[in-house]
Amino acid sequence: MLDGWIRPRIDPGLNRAGAWLAARGVSANQVTGIGLALGLGAAGAVALGAFGLAAVLVVLGRLADGLDGAVARARARTDLGGYYDIVADFAFYAALPLGFAFSGPALPAAFLLAAFYINGASFLAYAILAEKRGLKTRAQGEKSLFYSAGLMEGTETVAFFLAMCLFPAAFAPLAWVFGALCLVTAAGRVAEARRQFG
Repeated sequence: MLDGWIRPRIDPGLNRAGAWLAARGVSANQVTGIGLALGLGAAGAVALGAFGLAAVLVVLGRLADGLDGAVARARARTDLGGYYDIVADFAFYAALPLGFAFSGPALPAAFLLAAFYINGASFLAYAILAEKRGLKTRAQGEKSLFYSAGLMEGTETVAFFLAMCLFPAAFAPLAWVFGALCLVTAAGRVAEARRQFG
């Protein structure tokens, strides 16, 4: 929901940093790998109860996630790089709730993972059909696949993850609310797919 608003505000700075990194020989795939490592490190920190460290790693990992596309735009965008980026995103989105399952109540973490799975399926299936129909959008910035907007997008995910790390005692209610909003997003996307592709 907020990605379309935040992207124009952060992209100029990311693009400058990405161009600087690209000029020094850093590849977008390397930045994606660093971002994934930071995200998985955040999940490990959560599992160990180091929630402050986890919050810092979430921010750094998401910064790297924004930088990889900027580096790719400065050097050369590739389909494989776009593929790596989305796989790394989904791996991070799965890992953090799993870390909370180790350190706290497992049922809310399982619910959140199930909601992510359903929402992710609606997102990727929509992208496939959009590609098949030749649909384009830049509402969430320049992406390697069609990004269908929804209530819960990357900005909201980072905000919830940071809230969970900063207030770990509130993980369970945050996970229930976040998971429910992800299911609402998936339902909205299914309705939009019916309207667009039916």
